[in-house]
Amino acid sequence: MTGTSTGASDSSPKDLPRVSTGSEGLDDILGGGLDANRMYLYEGRPGTGKTTIALQFLLRGAHDGERVLYISLSETKRELSVVAQRHGWSLDGVDIFELVPPETTLDPDRELTVFHPAEMELSETTNVIFKEVDRINPARVVLDSLSELRLLAQNPLRYRRQVLALKHFFAKRNCTIVLLDDLSSSQDDLQLHSIAHGVVMLEQLALDYGSERRRLRVIKMRGMRFRGGFHDFNIERGGLRIFPRLIAAEHHTPFTGEVTPSGNAEIDQLLGGGLERGTNALLLGAAGVGKSSLALSYAIAAAERGEHAVFFAFDEGRGTIEARARTLGLPMERHIESGVLRFQQIDPAELSPGEFAAIVRQSVEVDKARIVIIDSLNGYMHAMPDERFLILQMHELLTYLGQQGVMTILILAQHGLVGPAETPLDISYLSDSVLMLRYFEAGGTVRRALSVVKKRSGNHEHTIREFRLTSRGVVLGPPLKNFSGIFSGTPHYTGTTLPEGSAE
Repeated sequence: MTGTSTGASDSSPKDLPRVSTGSEGLDDILGGGLDANRMYLYEGRPGTGKTTIALQFLLRGAHDGERVLYISLSETKRELSVVAQRHGWSLDGVDIFELVPPETTLDPDRELTVFHPAEMELSETTNVIFKEVDRINPARVVLDSLSELRLLAQNPLRYRRQVLALKHFFAKRNCTIVLLDDLSSSQDDLQLHSIAHGVVMLEQLALDYGSERRRLRVIKMRGMRFRGGFHDFNIERGGLRIFPRLIAAEHHTPFTGEVTPSGNAEIDQLLGGGLERGTNALLLGAAGVGKSSLALSYAIAAAERGEHAVFFAFDEGRGTIEARARTLGLPMERHIESGVLRFQQIDPAELSPGEFAAIVRQSVEVDKARIVIIDSLNGYMHAMPDERFLILQMHELLTYLGQQGVMTILILAQHGLVGPAETPLDISYLSDSVLMLRYFEAGGTVRRALSVVKKRSGNHEHTIREFRLTSRGVVLGPPLKNFSGIFSGTPHYTGTTLPEGSAE
């Protein structure tokens, strides 16, 4: 596993048992979970999911038969119960100790018996916490939140001393504690980072359009290797669903690099025998020129062989793709119904790149997909906040797919229909093969041309061929020998008799 190791533990990591965080994704990032009997910090602004993932941590302990305690300085038991109910959880196995007043009006005779952090001395508050922990003797504790202690402390020195007192108190017990901090202080509390054994930061990003994006980063984990960087996550019914950042080097499956037939002998001949498994091909051309149709023929050919294929559509709906398949005589609907071919509509405004990578991984590792089609990179690009990240993410994804022996087809639409075309994203250097599809005008008609401009493995034809989309699929014509300037956008015919664009 690739990751980061920070600092050194006061005992050998091999001697420390691991405890699950309650989240499969976070456990994966941490290489198995948290070191037991240590103090950790989950920090993030309100709404990032700290309470939810903290409850997951406790519920996992309760599920394993441990005594667990939630100490609340900011939320009532009723509020926590609502959160649990909406996730489908029961808090029956969780002890909740609230240091907030009940929602009903206080009885003056009982006012002194109600704990309210805003009205108590800091030392008294921590003593009350210690007594409750002594009484219950839990194996897992969540303290929500440190912002209340920070307000009571009134100065950084006193606050640090109280947090250290908490750490020393729990160090004497067989107890793993998670502290929550809503970052209400005006600056980063780095002194708190130095005290905690590990720090996990949760973020919520508001984009200009679409739903908010949430991501998580492990800032520190003393004496442990972990997967660094940002990891996307969603808050769903059942808790946080975290998508660990894809690292291709962690995934490699032996395979035979045999040729993957397209189902069209002419196209395979143009490609010098075909596209090999473990490689990727970029189909580049203007909108509507036939890129999706060509990719679809590969998916149908795989389905005919009994191989699983998946078609991720960012731009077009299933109805449009099925109508095109019927026009080309491709039995797409039959293979979708049989489960051999899967069509998945992707909304880039709602789906994070990390979640998309997780979906692709599931298609390959669970559904055993051998062909993956991404239509198109233009739509995928809109899911990324920055083009640089798109290139890095796509490089990792393509490397992963290649190491799994999957043949990947990428579709990228160029700007412009007839004439010079602009490419919104240069990803050709990541591609093993590049097929150029272009419109060109000749004899008063708009025609289509296809050529293989790059193929890393093996020879291929260097000719430019006219092609047509017919009820029998993609049909290639002979090389356009007497044409020049087709791909530059200014075609010129040097022959004597202009060949007609043959009809179906």
